[in-house]
Amino acid sequence: MQALEQKTPVDMLAHWAHTRPNDIYLHQPVQREWRSWSWAQALDEVRRMATALKARGYAPGSRIAILSKNCAHWFMADFAIMLAGYVSVPLFQNQSPEGIGYVLEHCDAKLVFVGKLDEPDKVDAALPATLARIAFPYPGKLRGEDWDELVARHPPAALETAPVLDDVATFIYTSGTTGHPKGAVHRYRQIAAATAAGRRAFELNPQDSFFSYLPLSHAAERFMVEMISVYGGVPVYFAESLDTFAADLQHVQPTLFFAVPRLWTKFQQGILAKLPQRKLDLLLRLPIVSGLIKRKIRHGLGLSRARIIISGAAAISPSLQQWYRRLGVNIQEGYAMTELFCYGVINPPNGIRIGYVGKPLPGLEVKTADNGELLLRCPAVMDGYYRDPEKTAEVLTPDGFYRTGDLGEINRDGYVRITGRAREQFKTAKGKFVSPTHIEGKLLENQAIEQICLMGSDLPHTIAVAVLSEQARQSARDALQASLAATVDRVNRVLEKHEQVGKLVVVSEPWTIDNGLLTPTLKLKRHVVEQRYLALVEKLIEHPDLVMWE
Repeated sequence: MQALEQKTPVDMLAHWAHTRPNDIYLHQPVQREWRSWSWAQALDEVRRMATALKARGYAPGSRIAILSKNCAHWFMADFAIMLAGYVSVPLFQNQSPEGIGYVLEHCDAKLVFVGKLDEPDKVDAALPATLARIAFPYPGKLRGEDWDELVARHPPAALETAPVLDDVATFIYTSGTTGHPKGAVHRYRQIAAATAAGRRAFELNPQDSFFSYLPLSHAAERFMVEMISVYGGVPVYFAESLDTFAADLQHVQPTLFFAVPRLWTKFQQGILAKLPQRKLDLLLRLPIVSGLIKRKIRHGLGLSRARIIISGAAAISPSLQQWYRRLGVNIQEGYAMTELFCYGVINPPNGIRIGYVGKPLPGLEVKTADNGELLLRCPAVMDGYYRDPEKTAEVLTPDGFYRTGDLGEINRDGYVRITGRAREQFKTAKGKFVSPTHIEGKLLENQAIEQICLMGSDLPHTIAVAVLSEQARQSARDALQASLAATVDRVNRVLEKHEQVGKLVVVSEPWTIDNGLLTPTLKLKRHVVEQRYLALVEKLIEHPDLVMWE
């Protein structure tokens, strides 16, 4: 077999279908029963759907969108688009109707695959009436041509028509943290370079297993799960719904698990709701009981077999990592970008350094610019943003480095630490710059705080706006007031004077995708949050109390 870097995802799917035809690749729960596809069965459906797509007569390179929660048919639709010679454009299923409409128009999509959705009526209304649709065969599906019917009546496409490395494979749109989403253009060569290196770095084998639930429209899940699974010959299990997520994860017990900090916080809150911290601390001090408790918690989380446990997409609090480490759950923080197909830096499993996002994966060059901004270069760097040469020129240097927009440091051992985001720095009325990220991380060490945003542009001092966890919202306010004030005092003692938090304001409404304060990947829309609470902050800023409530 040729080097993996010379293979496309379609080549790899065909390879496993030939060498291990009966081994199961995709596991999909439908109405609480598991349905499965072997490598050969998956390839057969992909080839037939590719024929159905080509029969429509679209020009080579036409864009075809996928709008669905993660499922087996998401993978197969993506591979079918590739085999047919088209370009896949994933959409966030929880994106606003305006966002969906923008991406479809921007990329000039010819057709959209629609599948498992949380709010199908809202999505249905967001899709142009003239846009062709193919519907995945799940309960409650949207209108559209039926996947199973199309597969049944079309013959398999010839594998000889498979794409080559220099063809464009996909546009991956960013989540739109600061404005309209931008479409990163990736060729098969970039995907193969990232995925082949990733497969080797993680030492994957067919005995491993993935659990896919984070949006496949995001480059991280696409790289970590979809592509590495097909390059590594690793089976993938899917969650049926949000309600069944915990049960499905417990059932699967994957060997590789990737999550975002918000989920790690939710897991922690669930554990502490059943086993308060004081009792947990006591049990962990008892030698024999400690081991039993750790095993029970890991199994309950669905991580009893996990050998690689990764957190990414946003910064995880060091105290949260330490908390999990005491339970024997060693979280490897990572850092990557859509523009590099999420090939980046990660903490090695036997060399985790809390507070650092990790070391560069093989072939990735990392350096800092004169202003401290991290610059990354590897064979997976995108061609550019679709139809946006100005933004492309802003982020790609003439010698091929990608400007991350993040400020960072690289220590003598090659570990990278993120110190802030260049665009998120603000200047207080005292004329000094503040990077909010590391201060927010210190405040999040208080388990009562679930979400936080530090603001202070042109204000006398910084103000932290916070959302409490569900458990904390049910606690007595006096005790919370004291706990939060103590946290602010402790954090302020280790900050520069101009960074110190002048006030913490607790707000009542959680920040969600639906109310426009989080992106579809659960990142904070900082400028929107600041606009939302600026009037409240200005009203409370001179109040003598350190902790205030909306």
